[in-house]
Amino acid sequence: MRHFLALLVFLALAFPAFTQNQPPVASALRGVPAAGTEYRHGPDSSPQDGVPKGKLEGPLTFKSEVLKGTVRQYWIYVPAQYTPDKPACVLVFQDGQRAIGGVLRVPQVMENLIAKKEMPVTIGIFITPGHKGDEYPADLGTKNPNNRSVEYDSLGDAYAKFLCDELLPEVGKKYNLTKDPAGRCIGGASSGAICAFTVAWERPDQFRKVISLIGSFTNLRGGHVYPDLVLKTDAKPIRIYVQDGEQDNRSPRRPDRDWFLQNQKMVAALKEKGYDHQYVLGDGGHSDLHGGTLMPDILRWIWRDYEGVAK
Repeated sequence: MRHFLALLVFLALAFPAFTQNQPPVASALRGVPAAGTEYRHGPDSSPQDGVPKGKLEGPLTFKSEVLKGTVRQYWIYVPAQYTPDKPACVLVFQDGQRAIGGVLRVPQVMENLIAKKEMPVTIGIFITPGHKGDEYPADLGTKNPNNRSVEYDSLGDAYAKFLCDELLPEVGKKYNLTKDPAGRCIGGASSGAICAFTVAWERPDQFRKVISLIGSFTNLRGGHVYPDLVLKTDAKPIRIYVQDGEQDNRSPRRPDRDWFLQNQKMVAALKEKGYDHQYVLGDGGHSDLHGGTLMPDILRWIWRDYEGVAK
């Protein structure tokens, strides 16, 4: 028995990176903070009397030619104030199956802030990751489709091409969307956050506002290089809100797989290059909850100087 226990200790010390090399099971952590602060939603995250009600269309199904062999679902939030004679701003959120409800509640926050003119009239597009296959599984719920990491954690312009050249034109057939990149925001949590940043990084002609919650700027598929890339590249016209937690997927033996440290490096790089950025650090872990409670403030900050927004 003692020899067996000694072997287990040896294996644990000899191969510490084994479990760290596995993609994090984020779906089990959604909304569960890892530390003491009890984050609570404010009134702007809940329905309010007297606020005009928008509509949430979906889920709709989309098959991509750019991301071949994938199928995904998406929802469109249309505020009550939208009229087709004036282009609406755009907010795209990754992991749309979680963003429309749960602790993020993005459409609800949009509804309340648009009514108070604290953000412009904006159409929300909430997209699931792609699933390899002919049909989107009916039983997935808020869980991750099987092509999520490939699409979200990979660097390059593939996802940006899908979004800008395929999905946005599809939505644009029905709704008048602004072509102004300053009127387009893209966001997400975890791998959805690095995906959002990659879209703006690759296509600042299309998106110039980014929301990053507990962003996976880590070595899942090479995303740990972003801080150095930001430092080495001329600053791009991107505004970014970064939220993270002190206990976010810590990995002392693999700094390139430590979410907290990589977000710290990313923020330092953004600051060094003079990006318009906001960084809010909580004491939680890899959870959507802190970002969800901050969502009203996030959207106010992102849109703070846009035309027609109350000062």
